[in-house]
Amino acid sequence: MSGQVWVSLISLGGVALGGTLSYLVQHRTQLSAERAEQQRQQNALSEARRTERLALLERFIEVAAEAERSAFSRPSEWEETDAWFLTTQDVMNRLWVAERLIRVQFPRPVHDAARAYFLDLNRTVWEGLPEGESVRDYLEDNRLTFLDAARAVMG
Repeated sequence: MSGQVWVSLISLGGVALGGTLSYLVQHRTQLSAERAEQQRQQNALSEARRTERLALLERFIEVAAEAERSAFSRPSEWEETDAWFLTTQDVMNRLWVAERLIRVQFPRPVHDAARAYFLDLNRTVWEGLPEGESVRDYLEDNRLTFLDAARAVMG
């Protein structure tokens, strides 16, 4: 009878060991699956943020180009009822909003560069430049600084 008890105990021990090992494997597999899902979600979120940032950069650059065209076509004399003023005011308002969104979505160095470029554009559009100064040359440094800062962040 003692032989049957030993066989039963060994069999019971094997079942317990097998159950424990099965539990550990399932637990480890579940943790691995959860980590993989978290990583997938993090990657999806990162890609969504990158897409949002890229769209915002495109919007800012597009509106800044419109503002530059307004600066180039700035008449020496204008009134608040002129077509140039009405169009330019709309462009500058959109640029102001895009610049603020850059602040929300990007690190400070990118916003600082966008802000400097915006202020140069704003001054050039509304106040003009002294005789002999080129709009393109005046805006070039801050435009390039902004683009370089944006490229560095976007990778």
